[in-house]
Amino acid sequence: MMGRVSECTPLITWTGPPPTTENLTICDWSGTLSKAQQEASHRVVDTVKINDNLLVWAVCGAGKTEVLFEGIHEALSQNKRVCIAGPRTDVILELSPRLQKVFPQTSITTQYGGSEDRHEYGQLVLATTHQLFRYEKAFDFIIIDEVDAFPYSYDPTLKYAVEKARKPDSAIVYLTATPDSLTQKNCSSKKQNHIRIPARYHRHPIPMPRLAWCGNWNKAFEKKRIPTMLKKWTVQRLQQNKQALIFFPSVNSMEKALPFFQKLNQAIESVHAEDPDRKEKVKKMREGETLILLTTTILERGVTIPNIDVAVLGAEESIFTESALVQIAGRAGRSAEYPKGDVFYFHYGRTKEMINAILHIHNMNREAGKRGLIDG
Repeated sequence: MMGRVSECTPLITWTGPPPTTENLTICDWSGTLSKAQQEASHRVVDTVKINDNLLVWAVCGAGKTEVLFEGIHEALSQNKRVCIAGPRTDVILELSPRLQKVFPQTSITTQYGGSEDRHEYGQLVLATTHQLFRYEKAFDFIIIDEVDAFPYSYDPTLKYAVEKARKPDSAIVYLTATPDSLTQKNCSSKKQNHIRIPARYHRHPIPMPRLAWCGNWNKAFEKKRIPTMLKKWTVQRLQQNKQALIFFPSVNSMEKALPFFQKLNQAIESVHAEDPDRKEKVKKMREGETLILLTTTILERGVTIPNIDVAVLGAEESIFTESALVQIAGRAGRSAEYPKGDVFYFHYGRTKEMINAILHIHNMNREAGKRGLIDG
C-alpha cells in the first residue's frame, strides 16, 4: 500500500538544480561479475547513456542486483535521479541496506506504505511500485524489479504510474526471471531489447524439476493421510536432516494437511500471507531451526536458503503457472556451497504449465552450456 493520499496531496516533482556529486566516491563494491553478468552490466550502462529501454531476463539466483551497480553508478555520476521499484515491501527492505553499503555517500530513501521517509526525495529512491503514484517526471533512470510479479503484472495503473514518474527523456530497465509468453515472443522477434543471463553466478545448472503422479491428494487428506509419494519424499528429507519447502495451492489445503505432517515430525510448520507469525517462521527457516516448512506461493520469490529441497503438491492447480513453477524450482541450488537440490512437482494430472516450466529451465541450462557459462 502507498499510504493515505487525499485529493490535495501534492505529487513530488523536481524543477530545481541537479544534485551535486562532485568529489564523491559513488560506488563502493569490490565484488566480481561473471561473464554473463558483465555482459548484462555493460548493456545496462549503455541503456542509461542513451536513455533507452532494456529487459534483463536473468535466471533465479543469477545475481541480478549486482548487474545494476555499474548502471546506477553511471546515472549518479551524471547527476541523474534513479529509482528502483519492486512489487513487495520485503524486497525493498532487503535491497535498502545493500544499496546503502554500495553507494554510501548517496542520499537514499526507502519508500513503502507507512515508511518514515516516504515523503522524502533522495537521489536514489527504493520504492514499491505503488509509491510511484506520488511522482511526476521525477526520474532519469527507473529499474522495475520482478516485472512479471503481482501486482505490477496485473494492474495497468501501475504501468501508468511508472510512465508518469519518468522524465520524458529517461532510461528504463526491467528485471525478470520469468517473463510472460507475450514478452518472450517479443524477445524472440527482437521487438523487445533484452539480454539473457541463463546461468547462475556459481556456474552450476539450475536443478531440473521432476514430475511425480501422487493421485487424488485432496481425497487423501480427507482420509487423514498424506499422499504416499509425498509422504515418502518428506520422510527421506527428515531422515537426511535436509531442509525442504513444500508448496500448497491454497491455505485451506495446507492447514488441512499440517496435522498429518506433524505426526511425522512435530517441528514441521506452515506459513501463509496472513499468518501473524510469518516473519518469525521464515526467519527460523533461514536460520536452519525449522527443517520442513509448508507454504503457499508467498515464498516462491525472494527467499534464499542455502541447502534446500523443494516440492509442489497439486502442481496441476491453476495457481501454479509456468512462472510460479519456475520461481519455485529456483529456490533450490542457489548457493555455491550447495548448488544442487531436489525439485518435485507432485500432481494429479500433467498440465501445459508444468511442461512449459520444465522446458523453460531446460532451455536456460542448454543456452548456458552453449555459451560456456556453466561447468560440466
